[in-house]
Amino acid sequence: MSADTITIAPAARGLTGSFTVPSDKSIAHRALLFGAIANGTTTITGFQGGRDNRATLAACRALGVAIEEQGETLRIEGRGFAGLRPAADAIDCENSGTTMRLLTGVLAGRPFTSRLVGDASLMRRPMRRVIEPLGRMGASITSEPGDGRAPLRIEGRALHAATHTLAVASAQVKSAILLAGLQAPGTTRVDEPVRSRDHTERMLRDFGVTLAGEERWVALDGPQELRGTAVTLPGDFSSAAFLIVAATLVPGSELTLTGVGVNPTRTGLLDALAAMGAAIEVVPTGQGAEPVGTLIVRHRPLRGIRIDGDLLVRSIDEFPILCVAAACAEGTTEIRDAAELRVKESDRVAVMATMLRDLGVAVEELPDGLVITGGAALRGARVDPHDDHRIAMAAAIAGLVGRAPVVIDDPGCAEVSFPGFYALLARAAGA
Repeated sequence: MSADTITIAPAARGLTGSFTVPSDKSIAHRALLFGAIANGTTTITGFQGGRDNRATLAACRALGVAIEEQGETLRIEGRGFAGLRPAADAIDCENSGTTMRLLTGVLAGRPFTSRLVGDASLMRRPMRRVIEPLGRMGASITSEPGDGRAPLRIEGRALHAATHTLAVASAQVKSAILLAGLQAPGTTRVDEPVRSRDHTERMLRDFGVTLAGEERWVALDGPQELRGTAVTLPGDFSSAAFLIVAATLVPGSELTLTGVGVNPTRTGLLDALAAMGAAIEVVPTGQGAEPVGTLIVRHRPLRGIRIDGDLLVRSIDEFPILCVAAACAEGTTEIRDAAELRVKESDRVAVMATMLRDLGVAVEELPDGLVITGGAALRGARVDPHDDHRIAMAAAIAGLVGRAPVVIDDPGCAEVSFPGFYALLARAAGA
């Protein structure tokens, strides 16, 4: 191993032990932003701060919000929407699309000009999906390159409510619209083709917001103010996913993951793996705004299935590790409706197709997904994760479950969402 690579060797025995995973990245983003625009004090416990969440933390501070950090506890002194101040410079969202898109909804209604930038990967990602619906609410948001990508220049102004029908389900877009709607007189409504994750709706209620909604729509009347509250962050299911699949695939494994968020809009991976034959027990341990549970995972051979529609939406972030599971399952797995993944931190469809082929897997690449023929032992390979944390971690699991080591370039990109990932994986494998 060097600073620029890490080598993951096949597991010598089953994965065992009881572990926690980092706090939920999606929920932490929202807790930070909602605390920043609320009136009063918000405390966040369990904040472990991967790079994406720290980008949101820094953005809130840049907007004049006082945030005290003591270990894994944050104390935010919010002064409402009106308490936000213009940032002295461009706000750097780093690699975080959630930071940029949700901030756009907040800043569209503030009476000052803001500029949002990010790293090279984020500056390639499409932002027209938030620019256009917010524009229908009266927002003035300019893509400086003119192609719908960042940097974004936001000239804050008074907004008006609107009804939006999204062509593609997106929790980030939905959240940006609702954050703008909180500042706009009238009813703002979002309709989706399938239900996206609902962390925003759950948390807004905890912050005192009144909203309505059913399976595929949500609406709120604005303007509304948020009240500071206490938020306890559960473990991130998307981080747990890598360990879940590893324990499923490595013979002799019995792994326990405690305090994991099991919001049903996020746990499509569990349903997909169950359909593939996995042995995963979910023991509920808490039911606040977000359901929490302990996951007990044992090795079980898998079989191929079709993953699409609602099941794909509820496992969208788990696509890379689902591909590894499919590569090790007997038969064919077809993953469809994943075209959105071509514009994430990397083109996850193309990058995973390349990685699986390098590992000796037969793969057909489709415009919106992959057809993976599994069952053969994975061979060794060298993987370029394209600065994508989820690709790097999926490659690590491929090394653990295959028959030869996998070398990963730039492994540190995993720190975006899972600080200490490789060390935890080594402990679980008894290395």
